[in-house]
Amino acid sequence: MLVITRKSGERVCLGDEITITVLDVVGSSVRLGIEAPAEVPVYRHEIWAAVKAENQAAAESGKGDLPTSS
Repeated sequence: MLVITRKSGERVCLGDEITITVLDVVGSSVRLGIEAPAEVPVYRHEIWAAVKAENQAAAESGKGDLPTSS
């Protein structure tokens, strides 16, 4: 893991197309602004983990769980 110290208003670039800006630091909270192309998904980690878990559960459900057309 790369650890970088930034102050409010400073930026970090990920490649040529993604920029993360530290907008504000208050106590233990940091507000980040993320500039990325529309095709790059940006999620909070807890949302990403929930989506992955839901997708995994759906993939593991048996075909017999699906309704059949009559």
